Amino acid sequence: MYSRRDFVKLGAALALAPFVKINSVVSGVRLGAITYSFRDMPRTPGAADAVDVMIKACTDCGIGEIELYSPHLEPATRVREELRQWRLSTPADHYASVRAKFEDAGISLYAYTMNYRNDFTDPELDKTFEQARALGVNIIAASTQLSVARRLAPFAEKHKINVALHGHSNTQDPNEFSAPESFAKALALSKYFRINLDIGHFTAANFDAVQFIRENHAQITHLHMKDRKKNQGLNMPWGEGDTPIKEVLALLKQQKYPIPAFVEYEHRGTGTPVEEVRKCMAYMKQALA
Repeated sequence: MYSRRDFVKLGAALALAPFVKINSVVSGVRLGAITYSFRDMPRTPGAADAVDVMIKACTDCGIGEIELYSPHLEPATRVREELRQWRLSTPADHYASVRAKFEDAGISLYAYTMNYRNDFTDPELDKTFEQARALGVNIIAASTQLSVARRLAPFAEKHKINVALHGHSNTQDPNEFSAPESFAKALALSKYFRINLDIGHFTAANFDAVQFIRENHAQITHLHMKDRKKNQGLNMPWGEGDTPIKEVLALLKQQKYPIPAFVEYEHRGTGTPVEEVRKCMAYMKQALA
């Protein structure tokens, strides 16, 4: 947990120093993280959101580009209707100020996570695209279902913002995104639909991430990097699972695909989230050296 003194020091340093972009590009491959990786880190007492905690965590890990997990800039309410009303009533300025905070810290926002479910109303769906625009991103990364994707299509068309569909490993439910065929169904729904490929989940579902990226790279916005075992296996410390992390990174490097590779820390490490994400970043950097 970070103290108020830590944030005062960080704020003072940022105020005195000129804007310097954190460079987390290695051998031409853009590395970063989804802030979901830091989900277990507590908010600063009394803070309305977790933005300052995320900035400190990303800075400590040397991460210059992120996918911003929506709960980190929302109130910590567990009441669904309260969250809906907050989303509907919060002005665009709030999101613009969040973007400015990250930019001032040298961190670029690449995508915005919004995990859509059937309980989203149409006005709420519409509002999330306005939020993405205010954040300065043109990609919403979404863990959702095919039935909800059909509802999202007209909003993506209206706002001209891409929705990158995130897959898991459940191949038994035809409403879930997992197999190549399920992604193909989604891409057919809208020219603004793309793929946020999670190479760990893809491997756990017994598919070949390297081959899929090679064949579909033009439709992939970014990758979530983790290590899982095949056959619906567990999340593992990197290098102990079956996911071809090094091979995927080599492909990005060799082919110069403009696809960022973002850490999604989900295995049970021995350290803090910051320490574990640092290990993952070091693993990728070494693989690309």
